[in-house]
Amino acid sequence: MKKRILITGSNGLLGQKLVELLRTQANVDLIATARGANRLPVSEGYTYASLDITNQDEVNEVFDQFKPEVVIHTAAMTNVDTCETDQEGCDLLNVDAVAFLIKACEKHNSYLCHLSTDFIFDGASGPYTEEGIANPISYYGESKLKAEQLLFDSTIRWSIARTVLVYGIVPDMSRSNIVLWVKKSLEDGKKIQVVTDQFRTPTLAEDLAMGCWLLSKDEVEGIFNISGSDFLTPYEMAVMTADYYGLDKSLLQKADSSTFQQTAKRPARTGFVLDKAKKVLGYAPRTFQEGIALMAQQVADLV
Repeated sequence: MKKRILITGSNGLLGQKLVELLRTQANVDLIATARGANRLPVSEGYTYASLDITNQDEVNEVFDQFKPEVVIHTAAMTNVDTCETDQEGCDLLNVDAVAFLIKACEKHNSYLCHLSTDFIFDGASGPYTEEGIANPISYYGESKLKAEQLLFDSTIRWSIARTVLVYGIVPDMSRSNIVLWVKKSLEDGKKIQVVTDQFRTPTLAEDLAMGCWLLSKDEVEGIFNISGSDFLTPYEMAVMTADYYGLDKSLLQKADSSTFQQTAKRPARTGFVLDKAKKVLGYAPRTFQEGIALMAQQVADLV
């Protein structure tokens, strides 16, 4: 029997990696959904349906049509500063849409794997375990915490995959990340300022997709930290990128967060302890260095 899995946000970075991973699994009947047209580079191995998750009627229609057993919910407003300035839009996408999905999951007895974030923490005492006390300092973090609360209060079967600073590439190269930004800047001979006072466990998008699959295939319930395991500052990530590509590290300038005018506050020290995901799921993320190498290979393959 094939397991019918529906993905929201399939045009996004994680969504595309999930489709790539799941469309080749023999026991999966995959439904990819996103707002508007399908922007996936492949057309085989899944069914595409347009879905605006902020529209409850559309959510119900798509669920009634496909009756998914598992839903992996990746769609969200993730631009932290936009969430701060457009709180109504943020709530609609990050909170209301989750309520619509939960309702539809209740009706169809679907299991929901929901993506959350390290930004639910204040960054005072990272890296965090799953038991860390949430205390968001941005509206984005607040919205993601509200969504988690909706799951806690629901009657459906669910897992929460919390993640940190996701990086990776999509075939049309439409999304930048710290590695690509550093590489391009240094190749252009530009001096760049990179912060030394924020700590993260950066997550390769392929690893996050695998974590979601490990949760979903056995419908494991509960909260899981799914991130990379290297605890790094953006400056350290930039140095590792420069080293990998043999670029001039003297162009990298140390800065602290106060240098940058950002609308929303960022937690200083997050990152995750991964013991639970490793033990329960067999989750094994790549190192940041391996992530850089994989992306370099993917970029080379596009040429």
